[in-house]
Amino acid sequence: MSVIDTPWTTVVDVASLQAGLTQEGVRLVDARATPGTALRIVDARFSLADPQSGAAQFAAGHLPGAVRADLDRDLSDKSTTGHGRHPLPDSDVFAATLGRWGIGPDTQVVVYDGAEGSMAAARLWWLLRLMGHRQVAVLDGGAAAWQRAGLPLVTDAVAPAPLPPYPGRLDVTQIASADEVAARLKHSPGWLVDARANERFRGEVEPLDPIAGHVPGAVNRPFALNVVDGHLRPAEELRAELQQVIGQHEPSQVVLMCGSGVTACHLLLAMESAGLGGARIYADSWSGWISDEGRPVATGA
Repeated sequence: MSVIDTPWTTVVDVASLQAGLTQEGVRLVDARATPGTALRIVDARFSLADPQSGAAQFAAGHLPGAVRADLDRDLSDKSTTGHGRHPLPDSDVFAATLGRWGIGPDTQVVVYDGAEGSMAAARLWWLLRLMGHRQVAVLDGGAAAWQRAGLPLVTDAVAPAPLPPYPGRLDVTQIASADEVAARLKHSPGWLVDARANERFRGEVEPLDPIAGHVPGAVNRPFALNVVDGHLRPAEELRAELQQVIGQHEPSQVVLMCGSGVTACHLLLAMESAGLGGARIYADSWSGWISDEGRPVATGA
C-alpha cells in the first residue's frame, strides 16, 4: 500500500517523502509508463538578493527526480506592470509550465527550497491551489532538512514526459485586489496582515522598494515567526498566535500581504497548517500598493 494514500496538502516531512520515494506503488514522474501514484518533486530555491543562485544550487545538487522552478521566470510574469515586483503568471502560461514539468490533476507535488521558511516553495504551493490542485505540499525544512537526514542530493538532469497544459485557471476569487484593500482601510485591525519583517513594516528600512512603510490599518506578523530552524512550528502554537493576530475576524475575512506576494504565501501555509483556512492574498502587496502615488502610506507600529 502506498504511503500517499492520503494526499499531502500542506507540509510533508523528510521521512514521509523518503518513504514515498521508496514505497512500491509510488513513482517519480518521468518518461516511464510505470503504474502507481505519480510524484513530482519541484526545487524552488531562490534568493531575492541573488536571483541566479537558485540555478547554481540546483546544478550543484538537488533532490532525486526534481525539476526546477524559478520564482522570476516560472512563478511570476515580470512583463506585467503596476502589480508589484512579482506579478502573477498568466493562467495559460502557468498551465503550460505545469504540463512541461509533468504535473497533471492526479500528480502529488512536493515543492522545496533552501531558504529558511520556504518562501518560494510556498508561492508555488499557493499557485497550484489557485489552479484547483490540492495534492501539493511543501517539504518541511527544505533541502537542508533532507541533507541533515543524511540523504543524498543528485546532479543528474530530469526530463519528465510532458503532459498537456494543466486543465485549470488561476482562481481570481482567492486573490484580493488593490481596490478591495483600499475599500477596507477603516475596518477593525486584523483583517489585513503583513508578513514582512518588523523594521520594514514600520518603515525604518526598505531594501527592495522605493517607498518604506505599510498599508494603513495593517497588522504585522513576520513570516519568520512561523518557523524554527527552517521548520514550521507546531500547529497548536501557530493557531494560538495567529488567532491573536486576526482577532475576531474569521479566516475567510483575512487578507495577507508582504513585499511582493511571496512571503505572504508562507503565512497562508502557516494558517492552513494551523487549521485557520480560507484567508486570501493581496498578490500585488506592498510593491504594488505604492505603484499608485495616490494610495496612503503609514509608518511606525
